Amino acid sequence: MPRQRTESLTDGELRIMRVLWSSGRATVGDVVAGLPAPRPAYNTVLTMLRILERKGHVRHEKDGRAFVFLPLMDHGQARQRALTQLLSRFFDGSAELLVLDLVGRGDRSPDEVRRIRELITATSGPNGPGRGGRR
Repeated sequence: MPRQRTESLTDGELRIMRVLWSSGRATVGDVVAGLPAPRPAYNTVLTMLRILERKGHVRHEKDGRAFVFLPLMDHGQARQRALTQLLSRFFDGSAELLVLDLVGRGDRSPDEVRRIRELITATSGPNGPGRGGRR
């Protein structure tokens, strides 16, 4: 059975996107050089860049004989998409369940729990959490 296509980033695609985010634009050779060892083959990176282009995450321009790839979303947008998918798949869309799971695991330091509480308080309006009110 063929693998199901996903719009989210795989681990390998994320490594490539990190190179593009740090450089802003890169040829396939630049991406290969920017990846940690052991580096994948040039053709593997090219294939993955084309997949990322089909998914709408990157685009390319021709620069002489080379293709230069540019990210179409920044790291923050990628994190937001991943978090939205995580909430949808594992927490029934509930940020509350996610936070309860994170804080309730018991492996958080008291200082980290305090900072989380401060963030929640700082982003809460008079009507509850979120941008001035309940969602």
